Amino acid sequence: MADAGKSNGIVYLTRERIVELEHELRDLKIKGRAEMAQKIGEARSHGDLSENAEYDAAKEAQQHLELKIAKLEQTLARARIIESKELPNDKIYILSRIKLQDLKTKEILSYILVSPEEADFEKNKISVTSPLGRGLMGRTQGEKVKITVPAGILEYKILEISR
Repeated sequence: MADAGKSNGIVYLTRERIVELEHELRDLKIKGRAEMAQKIGEARSHGDLSENAEYDAAKEAQQHLELKIAKLEQTLARARIIESKELPNDKIYILSRIKLQDLKTKEILSYILVSPEEADFEKNKISVTSPLGRGLMGRTQGEKVKITVPAGILEYKILEISR
């Protein structure tokens, strides 16, 4: 379970995140492509395409849109739903809700360990593949850990593990 975020090309996501990605994909395919076609059509109407910067920019934006659509389709094709209730609470795994105490500042921090595709630091969702996520995987409640991150060494005590 050490590399629970990705294994054999499988992407583990929560049901909610899969629904969000499906909505985003549908939106990009319908609205995004329609808006892009309109922009390209407007740019094309401005004359000579060989010297039309607006047309070039619209075509480049279209390429970015299609890449984003392809990436979302690929992620969804490899996605498997993971339910937190299926995982034990004895150790930190993907979808664990953890409460840590920073041993230097005494600050209490709460995180949820998620797949890289769901990571959102502002929502306290950290990736299992991040330095902090990797350092916490498999650890138990009450354990003290030292984790090397780009900014230095962090020291935590694991106060709580839940789902």
